Amino acid sequence: QVQLVESGGGLVQAGGSLRLSCAASGSTLSANTMGWYRQAPGKQRELVATVSSGGSTNYADSVKGRFTISRDNARNTVYLQMNSLKPEDTAVYFCNYRDLFYVYWGQGTQVTVSS
Repeated sequence: QVQLVESGGGLVQAGGSLRLSCAASGSTLSANTMGWYRQAPGKQRELVATVSSGGSTNYADSVKGRFTISRDNARNTVYLQMNSLKPEDTAVYFCNYRDLFYVYWGQGTQVTVSS
């Protein structure tokens, strides 16, 4: 089992910034990919950004240039720096961990961007 603990959500005005963190613990493997997905009301969950243990990153087109994903492998923690936030970024953000065998999800943290 892998446990994911998320933090950093909240309410921010448009143009502002937030930083999300997600720490993984338990039966983690050294080779894994961690990232963030989001789900807005009435919409499907969508990819925001991922980063592999080797440092390869992947971003949704809608966040490129505004969001930056990073990780600390020693701490099994992934970060999402969100700048220039827009009202359409409002969603529940879910941390995701996957390795060769399993996929795990965090419980989600609410991000609300007011106009």
